[in-house]
Amino acid sequence: MMRDDKTAQKGKETESGRYQRSVMPVLSLLFVCTVLFSFWVGYYPLTPGEVVKAFFFRFGYQGAVSDQAVTIFWSIRLPRILSAVLIGSALSVAGSVYQGMFRNPLVSPDILGVSSGASLGAAFAILNGVSGWRIQLAAFTGGILAVAFSYLISRKSAHSQTLSLVLTGSMIMALCNSGVTMIKYMSDPNDVLQQITFWLMGSLAKANMASVIWSLGPVLLGLAVILALRWRLNLLTLEDEEAQSLGVNVRRLRIVFIVASTLVSAAAVCLGGLIGWVGLMVPHMARALVGADYKRLIPACGLMGAAYLLLMDDLARSLLALEIPIGVVTSFMGAPFFVYLIIKRKDG
Repeated sequence: MMRDDKTAQKGKETESGRYQRSVMPVLSLLFVCTVLFSFWVGYYPLTPGEVVKAFFFRFGYQGAVSDQAVTIFWSIRLPRILSAVLIGSALSVAGSVYQGMFRNPLVSPDILGVSSGASLGAAFAILNGVSGWRIQLAAFTGGILAVAFSYLISRKSAHSQTLSLVLTGSMIMALCNSGVTMIKYMSDPNDVLQQITFWLMGSLAKANMASVIWSLGPVLLGLAVILALRWRLNLLTLEDEEAQSLGVNVRRLRIVFIVASTLVSAAAVCLGGLIGWVGLMVPHMARALVGADYKRLIPACGLMGAAYLLLMDDLARSLLALEIPIGVVTSFMGAPFFVYLIIKRKDG
């Protein structure tokens, strides 16, 4: 009987391993299909054939392709799709990192104030008449500074570092939100206030290749660090004393992941504005598919986050005649999911 139980258990583990190995190819295929679908959605649909021709047109292709298709591909759809991919991957991976590091499934990437700091930086830049990449730079700087202040203040606390980080992050978040409110109060309601409000709602309508390239470096750098060290995240999900007993420098490892996650989150916010709930929802969906092992979870979050935000952007620009800010769409999707998580935890 015992031998039969072991055989059955081994069979279940083998079946589970096959399933988890098959998930990544399926997610990759889903991502590619979502990208092609996103080129098609819009006031001027592009077929897969037009997408391929328009792409190679820049590299000397002389076949039959309209100038309108080339312009839409290179100037509108491609920057927008790349922005959604970068933002979705960045926020999802950062959310997964923070949920594991703080051992709390209800944590999102803005837990340390990166989104609020970026909002304050962008609002201050807009108030002073800055435009273009300078707003991105101000938002990126604001996000980095907010997290830096959260970490430095938490080090002075007598409580545990995890609790101190969460508390100081909430405090910095409140201060930055108060600063944004003050700037909105001082702004010209006919011009500057509208720009700030539009930025805070989150949108990819003004995405261009220059902004994508500007954000590409920080996102790729942060994601590369997280991917290279993702197996160590499993150790940070343990209690600090238990992880230290295994020879892990918990403080140093936590700093590395905070810096990497802050880089990708700040770059994502400065590229598309405030786009909430992605970093909370997608890690849960990925965890349900591939399990809690971060060696598989981080890549799954990257693919699922990119595909998810692409679909949300498709909805934002196709549901109504007037484009809906993508931050509004993700909030409509995220709020019911958050309620589900709370109820599920209570039932469990």
